[in-house]
Amino acid sequence: MKPNSKTDWERVLRESATDTPVAFDPEADLYDPNDPHAVAEFMAKATVVRGRGQRGEQKAPRKIATAIRLSPEVVAFFKAGGKGWQTRVDEALREYIKTHSPA
Repeated sequence: MKPNSKTDWERVLRESATDTPVAFDPEADLYDPNDPHAVAEFMAKATVVRGRGQRGEQKAPRKIATAIRLSPEVVAFFKAGGKGWQTRVDEALREYIKTHSPA
C-alpha cells in the first residue's frame, strides 16, 4: 500500500471482516479470496495492467512545472485549439529555440 494513499485501509479491513465469504473454486480461481495470506501473496506478485489510453507513473519527469505570464491573445489563440493547448505552446517554443540562439 502506498504511504500517500487516500484510502482508509484500516476501515476497509475492518469492514471486510464482517463480509460474507466470497465463493471460491480451486479449479478455476487463481487464489482463495477468503485467505488473507493467499490474497497478500497474489497481490505481491501482481502486475498493474492499464487499459489503452491510460498513463502510468512517469519514470523520470520529462517536463518542468513552471509559472509563465502570457498575453491574453496568446492564451486565447492556443486555447481556441481545444484540449492540449499547453502542449502546443511548448511545441511552439521548442520550434522557436531551434532557429534562435540564446541572447
